[in-house]
Amino acid sequence: MKYAYAAVFTPEESGLYSVNFPDLQGCRTSGDDIADAVYMAQDVLCLTLYDLEQDGKPIPKASAPRDITITGEQFTSVVVVDTDFYERFYKNKTVINELIEMLPEKKQSLVFELVKRLGVEPEPVRAQ
Repeated sequence: MKYAYAAVFTPEESGLYSVNFPDLQGCRTSGDDIADAVYMAQDVLCLTLYDLEQDGKPIPKASAPRDITITGEQFTSVVVVDTDFYERFYKNKTVINELIEMLPEKKQSLVFELVKRLGVEPEPVRAQ
């Protein structure tokens, strides 16, 4: 499913950005800068919504950004995620990791590096 939720971004004195989703209890994160904060916001929002879906819990209605109260230097931005894509990506990642672990040890690191070049970040190969 595709979702769009308003996030509140708060610049911190340290230069970090805190991010909170008022419609989703406990859904918060932070980033080193604005780009990192947006990336982390997408990740935490998708994981939160995916977990609610998997647990069969209701998905809260998203508020309009104009309806969210902000103060000082805070600002709102809409964050869009796709839980179906998230599920496919992580299932494929798991399958890739399992396949790498089935290979002879000498070939695991070679295949691991090839997969990384394709844009998938598999888990590091465990020592056997």
